[in-house]
Amino acid sequence: MKKFPDSLLRGYAAFKDNKYAQESERYRKLAEIGQTPQTLIIACCDSRAAPEIVFNASPGEIFVIRNVANIVPPYTPDKGYHSTSAALEFAVQSLRIRHIVVMGHGRCGGIQAALDPAMEPLSPGDFIGKWMEQLGPVAAEITNRPDLTGAERQTALEQISIGHSLQNLRSFPYVSRREKEGQLSLHGAWFDISSGELWLRDAATGNFARARAG
Repeated sequence: MKKFPDSLLRGYAAFKDNKYAQESERYRKLAEIGQTPQTLIIACCDSRAAPEIVFNASPGEIFVIRNVANIVPPYTPDKGYHSTSAALEFAVQSLRIRHIVVMGHGRCGGIQAALDPAMEPLSPGDFIGKWMEQLGPVAAEITNRPDLTGAERQTALEQISIGHSLQNLRSFPYVSRREKEGQLSLHGAWFDISSGELWLRDAATGNFARARAG
């Protein structure tokens, strides 16, 4: 069990021989001058929805924060540990990114947990359960809609939660200030794993429409 996974070593070898070899000059330049990404993507840690793959990004192009269900918590400057808020602070205040995209995805396990709070906790601490409690009121509203199937409830909450996170983003003073000054734009997106389609959120209506590639 102590051996480093062979699959990762094979993947690294392929990366070093191919992608790194092709972009070695870019990597060296990034090492010298640092990173200057223009876009921050807040995504789920689900292994099927990696932003770098979905957007075919090159090294240094996007700054990524990943957590369970791509949730942005509200601005809470207390003595707790806030990894998402810390990374957000760095991206906005230090990197001066120009765009923030909250990207959800289909068949999200975290959203499923929010819709079914009776699910057995994975551990005594129930970290996922506590994390997903942030969507409790919205999840309860969706659960009580008899006009929706189970799959429709799942998709509805996946997309509604994106709007919830965008709202929480604006509770951070430096995000709100830079947006009002026209230096920062906030966006919502939802990725359908089964079809590979990307859906974009309309800022005015909150509705999602399929993105047109190119």
